[in-house]
Amino acid sequence: MVPVIEVINLAFRYPDGTRALNGVSFSMPEGARVALLGPNGAGKSTLLLHLNGLNLPQQGAVKVQGREVGKKTKKWVRAGVGIVFQDPDDQIFSSTVWDDVAFGPINMGLSSYDVVQRVRNSLQAVGMLAYREKPPYRLSYGQKKRVAIAGVLAMEPKVIVLDEPMAFLDPAGKEQVERILDGLNRNGTAIIIATHDVDLAARWADRVIILKDGRVLAEGGPGLLTDKQLVESADLTCPLIARVFLELPELDVDPVPLTVAQAVSGIRRLLKIKH
Repeated sequence: MVPVIEVINLAFRYPDGTRALNGVSFSMPEGARVALLGPNGAGKSTLLLHLNGLNLPQQGAVKVQGREVGKKTKKWVRAGVGIVFQDPDDQIFSSTVWDDVAFGPINMGLSSYDVVQRVRNSLQAVGMLAYREKPPYRLSYGQKKRVAIAGVLAMEPKVIVLDEPMAFLDPAGKEQVERILDGLNRNGTAIIIATHDVDLAARWADRVIILKDGRVLAEGGPGLLTDKQLVESADLTCPLIARVFLELPELDVDPVPLTVAQAVSGIRRLLKIKH
């Protein structure tokens, strides 16, 4: 099966000489949930901008559904790979929520009927339909984030990439966004998020890619995040649940739990054995 995203030996240097990516390679199957982790300056945001053609490769290649990203294909790529920026104010610019979400479908040349259906469905998906006539500047930060996601959903992309989707959100806002991502993924959308939040990556992703200094330091399942030496070499920390079990080796649970549910299951097994 052709990967929905394939990155091959990708390198990129900014005009000031800063090398942001240095030979990055990975592939992403359809329907995957990928967390891109790494310290500031690792190249996460630069990589995301390559996935929908906002940045074009200087060396190597990016392929979306088998088609190489370049000047001739970038318009097609942007319709197939939606990007949600860290700050929704960088993405929302229309006078009402409805107009903002409608911008993409209108520019795709869709009929008025199809535009209305897409906007309505997208706003319903993120719980913002009741705010359709509101000016974006009157929304909370979390509401703006959901409108930004709706604007991408209305394009019906095969892949959605999000840069720090939980940044500056309160706990309730984080839960709402995570539920939205879960729903999208259940419907077949492949999702890649760039984040510093190892706990989010541990409980949400089925694939983890750790970047450092513009290179892939490690790639694999979320179990990678229990490797203390690896995680610390990327200037990160192990997920909180994993740290408890790593600090208490007498809690002999294998594999090391990453989530509350895994920890509860492991402790119950230990208690059952002791009794």
